Amino acid sequence: MICRHCKKNLNHTFLDLGYAPPSNSYLSKEDLKKPELYYPLKTYVCDGCWLVQTEDYIDAKKLFTSEYAYVSSTSSSWLEHAKKYSYQMIDKFKLNKNSYVIEIASNDGYLLKNFVKKKIPCLGIEPTKNTADQAKKKGVTVLCEFFRETLAKKLSKNGKKADLVIGNNVYAHVPDINDFTRGLREILKPNGTITLEFPHLMSLIQHNQFDTIYHEHFSYLSLYTVSRIFEKESLRVLDVEEINTHGGSLRVYGCHKNDSRLTKKIVKLLIDKEKNNGLRNLNTYKNFQIKANKIKDDLLNFLIEQKANGKKVAAYGAAAKGNTLLNYAGIKKDLLFFVFDGASAKQGMFMPGNHIPIIAPENLKRIKLDYLLILPWNISKEIKKQNSNLEKKGVKFITAVPELKIL
Repeated sequence: MICRHCKKNLNHTFLDLGYAPPSNSYLSKEDLKKPELYYPLKTYVCDGCWLVQTEDYIDAKKLFTSEYAYVSSTSSSWLEHAKKYSYQMIDKFKLNKNSYVIEIASNDGYLLKNFVKKKIPCLGIEPTKNTADQAKKKGVTVLCEFFRETLAKKLSKNGKKADLVIGNNVYAHVPDINDFTRGLREILKPNGTITLEFPHLMSLIQHNQFDTIYHEHFSYLSLYTVSRIFEKESLRVLDVEEINTHGGSLRVYGCHKNDSRLTKKIVKLLIDKEKNNGLRNLNTYKNFQIKANKIKDDLLNFLIEQKANGKKVAAYGAAAKGNTLLNYAGIKKDLLFFVFDGASAKQGMFMPGNHIPIIAPENLKRIKLDYLLILPWNISKEIKKQNSNLEKKGVKFITAVPELKIL
């Protein structure tokens, strides 16, 4: 295999999680009677550009289908983040009815609805039909396609260049990151701005967030690597912010390479910080497997102990990261009885691989539990608050990442 960005041979494994089904491929009752496909879940680090990436194995179209179950609007804290971001960008770039905004991977319109409300012309690009349909109901204009350079050229030819191009939590999801970046450049107005949000590789390593590695994430990104990719495609990182979403993310501001705006000093400072934290040192990557294995072993031992003691444990949040964790640990429904999830598209389905049933949170009222394992640990405070009545019944909340902890 060669690096998706710089084409250098990949010789260094970052993390090998064996074989697993795609983390968002939830199963119906009928699906349980059919064979289930497993793919290698292995990541490499390139010692040329330091891009961490999954092993090639599958067409992205088989991951992001019309039945894709992730809906952004399920989390109230995520909706609030999107609203705050939208109004911040409107103010920062003085966007109005004469501006044009394009969001790539617009999902169910959770973010662009804020621009629609302010009567700012916008377009969502979203390949999954079920979420695109939900966005249209919110008044968002949506193009139901995968974003790539060919589509960007078509939009550009039709005068659809943007003052603001939004790519929040999509940059890590694209198999051809060079082509995607050329597409960003193509649809950006001469003085326009790109904003990308993505989980920061430095946080992933520092906080043992191995469960954020799954098939839909092709890349795991540092600012250093993103700067290199931008530079190759005649773009420039203009500014960067460290934000707390997904356990530690970056918001990168990009522009055309020849834009008159000066690059902020924080860009170099953060790239230097990454280097000082070992992100350009192979030993940092070679030691990560041991950390992931400890998390897996600790959780498995805890669940086996609770089963032996007659305790009942369920999980909350049928998140992709939860599927990575449970499938790597080999945890089945004998150790975790149910997974509760607020997304109606997931309720009545089964988790991929382990086939644990997913049910609505309303069932928490009638099911007696001793422990509730929160799989999307990045919103554990939100989930605990929503279910504070369970603590009065003696239920204890736990998370497994970055370490096993009773909240």
